[in-house]
Amino acid sequence: NYIIDTGPDFRQQMLRENVNSLEAVIFTHEHKDHIAGLDDVRAFNYLQKKPMDLYGDNNVDKAIRREFFYAFEENKYPGVPLLNMHVIKNECFNINELEFLPIEVMHYKMPVFGYRIGNFTYITDAKTISEKEIEKIKGTKILVLNALRKKEHISHFNLQEALDIINIIKPEKTYLTHISHLFDQHLNIQKELPENVFVAYDGLKLTINYGK
Repeated sequence: NYIIDTGPDFRQQMLRENVNSLEAVIFTHEHKDHIAGLDDVRAFNYLQKKPMDLYGDNNVDKAIRREFFYAFEENKYPGVPLLNMHVIKNECFNINELEFLPIEVMHYKMPVFGYRIGNFTYITDAKTISEKEIEKIKGTKILVLNALRKKEHISHFNLQEALDIINIIKPEKTYLTHISHLFDQHLNIQKELPENVFVAYDGLKLTINYGK
């Protein structure tokens, strides 16, 4: 099991999905709604008897060391989370048998990493994606992409912007995530979407053949 980001409800997500082991956490960026739940990896430290491997860029590294400073002290208080930070760049890296290809997107003026794993690509908190990075996404069969709302936003795709990106990439299926309460109800949104675009939801499960 691998997880992208540890939001404030990370613990509830792991309990809901009955996740009993976790190999690594891969971070998109350092905003609090994407790192706040990290302290709760201590349960996996206890179960697995080892530190948790974390992957993120320099900004993520700095934020985690600042927000969870007690996990990096020389003389650690008993029971603090055990973290093993790996600083990554915008280039392929492997975790065990899985290859992760970072996709750099811009969250207003902040660089954020999406990730392509085989023919699955996950992108959140994007407002713009360069042509170079779009080329890295093409060929994706399943795309998860943020679409905050219908009205334009300074740092997130709105619905039309997300649909424009989907039209360029042309994945077989796309799931919209990072949806605001200002958007609409799930069923109402779904009625307005193309037949291969869907609204994501908590507990959604996808089967992906890695490398195929």
